[in-house]
Amino acid sequence: MMSKTGTIGFLGSFKIPEVVMGVNAFTLAAQAINPKITTKLVMIDTWFDPAKEAAAAETLANLGCDVVAQHVDSPAVLQVCEKRKIYGFGYGADMSRFAPHAHLTASLDLWGPYYIERAKAMLDGSWKSDNIWWGLKEGLLDIAPYNKAVPENVRAATEKIIAGTKAGTYEVFTGPIADQTGKSASQRASAWKTRTFW
Repeated sequence: MMSKTGTIGFLGSFKIPEVVMGVNAFTLAAQAINPKITTKLVMIDTWFDPAKEAAAAETLANLGCDVVAQHVDSPAVLQVCEKRKIYGFGYGADMSRFAPHAHLTASLDLWGPYYIERAKAMLDGSWKSDNIWWGLKEGLLDIAPYNKAVPENVRAATEKIIAGTKAGTYEVFTGPIADQTGKSASQRASAWKTRTFW
């Protein structure tokens, strides 16, 4: 909703499922608003390297991206966005002090209460192994305050998605989903079934 060029960018760290899922979610959510929007992707194979992050953000800006999301840990991307007068999202923490005009909002990782709870369980002997996949509903994730440049209709759309995610009524990964060749999952499955193996 904030892109004027129809070209958005994503700066990723490593080609692992968590990062790829973030790229896909960012793109699918944008395409729900503008089906013709395109995402330019740069992967830098590191979690934290401000110089690489800044260079990659410059590349995305040079490719015409006017909104950039990231899955890296420094504010370097946002500092480039600020300099280039484009928008960006922080990752894991509110990074608005580094880019007060560019920073639209950020995902917030709020693991502190969970870590405290687990440490107390360890100390009192009640700790058990647990496999969790918590997020907005459980309070481990949230978003930073909106930049004043974010219009009310965009804020309302965002809040609706957050509420739907918490309630389990919104899911960004819905079909039809096609691969890079344009084939749907059912077309791929059909083609797979007709193959002969020796």
